[in-house]
Amino acid sequence: MLPALIVFGLFIFWPLVKSILLSVQGTDILGNPSGFVGAVNYTRLFSDPDFLQVLWVTFAFTVLTVIPSIAIALLIALLLQGRIRGVRFFRTAFALPFAFSVATASVIFGVLFNPASGVLNGILSHLGIDKVQWLTNPDLALWSVSGATVWMQIGYNLLVLSAGLGALPEDILEAARLDGASGLRLQRSIVMPLLTPQLFFLVVVGTIHSLQSFGQIKILTVGGPEDRTTTLVYSIYEQAFANNNSNYGYASAQAMVLLVIVLIITALQFGVLERKVFYR
Repeated sequence: MLPALIVFGLFIFWPLVKSILLSVQGTDILGNPSGFVGAVNYTRLFSDPDFLQVLWVTFAFTVLTVIPSIAIALLIALLLQGRIRGVRFFRTAFALPFAFSVATASVIFGVLFNPASGVLNGILSHLGIDKVQWLTNPDLALWSVSGATVWMQIGYNLLVLSAGLGALPEDILEAARLDGASGLRLQRSIVMPLLTPQLFFLVVVGTIHSLQSFGQIKILTVGGPEDRTTTLVYSIYEQAFANNNSNYGYASAQAMVLLVIVLIITALQFGVLERKVFYR
């Protein structure tokens, strides 16, 4: 276990300790620690109205990505369980987004969202609808980035749910069919309860993943317009690295807030949602 402990110590535990130390220190213009300042960074953080907007954007982005990505993947997985021709092709096609990196997928969606030559506006123009500023309209930017993120997450969610469906005990399903359960009744009363372990796993992992999303925001909107897509992780990046800010103390305080948020949400999910999980 020693090699693994060394890796975890160097790249996880020590950075965490360093962030805690930096969050209670000031930084000079070069980013070097300038001395102990106590809770000054945290006081400044929670008194900043812009930070409240960052939190709101972060939670909104999480809700807009986690729930739709799981729901759509579940619907596709259930449809692909039917005996249809070419089911292997469709499974591969729908799971394909999992093979794309965040950077690659973001560049693709940047082309799709292009207001002048993008495919989406091209389709709208053929329908007689004016061009839409997908990434520069403050009211649409977060929805656009969230939609791209949902597409990125569907592939992984589909793989997990398809594996769960494939592992369902056939004797239980057959007994339910003999008792007259079919269609939506079978899915709702038998299949869904048996899939709750996979659904619970995806909710927890998807929430953490969305709270930590960065690449698509950096590539598609750079946090704009009007900071409408500036999530907590992107705000940390802006304070610490963007435009040579080097405000590591303030950024580390934000990172600690993010850590606490992740821990609280995860604990609530385990305390509330896990009670609904059916472990057979």
